[in-house]
Amino acid sequence: MTSLVVERDGAVEWLTLARPETKNALDRPLVLALGAAIAAASADAEVRVIVLSGRGGAFCSGADLKAVMSDGEDLASSIDARIAEYHVIIRAIAHAPKPVLAVLDGPAVGFGCDLALACDLRIASSRAYLQEKFVKIGLMPDGGGTYWLPRLVGTARAMELILTGAPIDAARAEALGIVNRVVPPEQLDADARAFAHQLAAGPPLAFAAIKRAVVDGLGAGLEAALAREAEGQARCLRSEDAFEGVSAFLSKRQPSFQGR
Repeated sequence: MTSLVVERDGAVEWLTLARPETKNALDRPLVLALGAAIAAASADAEVRVIVLSGRGGAFCSGADLKAVMSDGEDLASSIDARIAEYHVIIRAIAHAPKPVLAVLDGPAVGFGCDLALACDLRIASSRAYLQEKFVKIGLMPDGGGTYWLPRLVGTARAMELILTGAPIDAARAEALGIVNRVVPPEQLDADARAFAHQLAAGPPLAFAAIKRAVVDGLGAGLEAALAREAEGQARCLRSEDAFEGVSAFLSKRQPSFQGR
């Protein structure tokens, strides 16, 4: 069981992360299922809009570090392969020939933040927040965050948010242009569905051309950014600081980074 709920709502494919006990943290089965589901929805001519959401008052808290640390896999030798699996999701969103809408409630943290940023549009509840929290455990964004965030908020602000790992509440995210609209939590589902159906009524060929033109027009970028992030994150993950950061996180203590 992959904890991904797939719902067809007219011409809208609704993909819901359903691991509420972990705030929808991504374990490997969910990563693989999500990438495959986005690709399948992209290829389905009856789907006009793809929606990503999370269950239980959270969007996504990022990678499931407990699962990573406890699955017995030799992390050092599998880092590149695991990052590549996460990148399948980001590429699937970016290259989907139809709008992808993120519905944010509660935390969108770490890769969950990058996942939201990769989507074309974001609607958030007033209790949602985004956080590029990687730096808190000695890591860097690895889901395109260094690509999307500067383009949304500018280089200086993006550097601040990535280097400090500070949370961005819904109101500030809207003011910065990261989210398109903010609604009360009790209205989020209804407003998101109405917005998705409004988009689904639009011209799919034009939407595909618009999205391709916008993404391609962002510069030489996404593939190069993902490659840079994969290389940099692999180095980070092999470091003593990353081990210390994850250990401190799991032990609920402040990490002590040594720069090695």
